[in-house]
Amino acid sequence: MTARPGQHPLPELQWLEQLIECGRRHLQTRELCRVHVPGGPSFPVHAITLGNPDPALPAVGYFGGVHGLERIGAEVVIAFLQNIVTRLDWDTSLHRLLERVRLVFMPIVNPGGMWAATRANPRGVDLMRNAPLDAREKTPWMLGGQRLSAGLPWYRGRLGDPLEAESQALCELVQAELLGRPFSIALDCHSGFGISDRLWFPFAHTREPMPHLAEVQVLKSIFEQAHSHHPYIIEPQSAQYLAHGDLWDHLYLQACTHTGRTFLPLTLEMGSWLWVKKNPRQVFSRRGMFNPLIGHRQQRVLRRHLALLDFLTRAASSHERWRPPENARAQHHALALAHWFPA
Repeated sequence: MTARPGQHPLPELQWLEQLIECGRRHLQTRELCRVHVPGGPSFPVHAITLGNPDPALPAVGYFGGVHGLERIGAEVVIAFLQNIVTRLDWDTSLHRLLERVRLVFMPIVNPGGMWAATRANPRGVDLMRNAPLDAREKTPWMLGGQRLSAGLPWYRGRLGDPLEAESQALCELVQAELLGRPFSIALDCHSGFGISDRLWFPFAHTREPMPHLAEVQVLKSIFEQAHSHHPYIIEPQSAQYLAHGDLWDHLYLQACTHTGRTFLPLTLEMGSWLWVKKNPRQVFSRRGMFNPLIGHRQQRVLRRHLALLDFLTRAASSHERWRPPENARAQHHALALAHWFPA
């Protein structure tokens, strides 16, 4: 099912479009926008949905390829979509699950950056620094987002400009498919430096705890009960660094204006030094700094995270059975504070 390099200007997009064709009887697809690379090709940004569209039911969104260099994030999302699509013809338990939940996929948010092997989009903007949201506390110089030049990394875009087309497409999809529901989760898949896989939750713009800390604490607890040997460090993003313009903080704050709704945006940050350590020559490759370059390691990574993505689907569909009741939220919030925000 996976497209082979050389067959298409963007093999991940070819893989995705093959899956869309394979699952066309079950999937709803639309082109959110089209990205034009100056002097190069243009690419569609696809959204794929399936499951029950009833807005009273929960939903999960899976996102990848926000940073073009981090191809493995898109591949993890597409591999999970393949897992779903290839089971739709025979798995009755999957169909019963999809009666209770909506699934939303945006596997390649930044196809232009992926084609050009850049972190930013073709206009030089880092999409995860592009939201109209400034950090409340000091951010790392440059890394936290800058407006000096599109020729430098972590460029936010010019002050006052509208969101980039890819950022706008992501926000509109989340607003339409996730934020209006009583409960929703988003998982955005990335890769970066470090030897551990990390699962981050808001905030990125402040070290203050998020309002739904109790829900994250219980979600972590039931995940660890089901997967006691999981590889993830689960923590607020602020434990590592603060940043301006985080799209997920921007969307989460929008969701918080609606009482009675819960939106939990998570970020999977795969530790790319795991792959570099095993194949040190990758350090001399820009792509190799963020992706496994050897085939069997790539396949191992794609398998490694399927359990997490499947768990989030099931947790969302059954959220009423584990979400803390109002009279227990304070207790879980206190446990989370002690664990993640010690005095």
